[in-house]
Amino acid sequence: MKVTGLIAIFLFSILYGNSQTGDSTSSTVKPLAPWFVEKFKLTAGFFYPVNNTTIRVGISGSPGTDIDFVKDLGFKSEIGTFLANFQWRISRRSRINLGYYKIDRSSTHTLAKDITFDGNTYEVNASVNSFFNTAIYQFSYGYSIISKPKYELGILIGTHTIGAKAGIALNGATMGASTSNDYGFTAPLPDLGIWGGYAISDRFALNLDMDYLSLTVNSIAGRLLAYNFVIAYKLSNPFSVSLGYTGLNFQVDKTKNGVNGFLRWGYNGPTLAATFSFGKKSWAN
Repeated sequence: MKVTGLIAIFLFSILYGNSQTGDSTSSTVKPLAPWFVEKFKLTAGFFYPVNNTTIRVGISGSPGTDIDFVKDLGFKSEIGTFLANFQWRISRRSRINLGYYKIDRSSTHTLAKDITFDGNTYEVNASVNSFFNTAIYQFSYGYSIISKPKYELGILIGTHTIGAKAGIALNGATMGASTSNDYGFTAPLPDLGIWGGYAISDRFALNLDMDYLSLTVNSIAGRLLAYNFVIAYKLSNPFSVSLGYTGLNFQVDKTKNGVNGFLRWGYNGPTLAATFSFGKKSWAN
C-alpha cells in the first residue's frame, strides 16, 4: 500500500465526516481542554515502515560480520503491519499511554559474500533462509505543564521494551557448515521526552510525541530515538481518524555467556488509524 493510497483514504474520511450532523462542538460551554483530550482512547491502524537493519553476533575469537538485512540477505525494506494504542487520561493534565506493534520479516537469498553469524560462517553463493522478528511494547506517563483550551505541552517518562529474534539457516544441507543459527533478546529501553497537541479547529488537531535516551544497564547498552507526528480529524463523537508519520530508531549491544550481539534497527513511515473515545471527562463538567 503506497503513501498516496493512505492519503486518499484520509481525505475520504474527512469528506465523510463533513457530511455528518449533530457535532458536539455546537455546545455553548467553554472547553477547559482541547477537543482531543478524552478520558479513554482506543486506537488501531495500519503502519507502513521503511526498515533499516544491521546485526552482528559474535563469540570470543570470532567477532562476526556486520549484516545488512536488505543488502546482504535480500529483505524487503518496506512492510505493512498492525498497530494498537490505548490512552488513559487520569486527569486533565496527566495521561498513561500504552502502545504495541509487531514486525516480522523473512527472506530466501543467495549470499554475495561470506557471513559469520554466532561463530558459524555461511559462504558466498550459499542459499540461506533468514528471519528477523520484533515486537515493541511502549509505556509512558505524561504530565502536561501547559494546558489551555486549544493546546497543551508536557513531558513524559516511559520505556520501549523491544523483543527481537534473528536467525539464518542454510537452504539445504552443505558439507562442513552449520545448518542454522538463532539469536534473540528482550531489551527494556527507558526514555524521556516531550509531547503536545494543538487544536487547529473544532475538527482538526496536531499531536506530537518525541522520546530519547542512551543508557547502559548491566550487560545491555542501548540508545533510542522515537517520535510520532499525527494529524487528527474528528468525524463525529466518539470517532476520529488520523494520518501520521512514526519512527523508532535504536541501537542495542548485549554481551552474555561469551556471545556479543549488536543490533541497529530503524523504521520510519506513515500510519493511518482510527480512534474510539469514551468515558466521562471530569474536567469538562
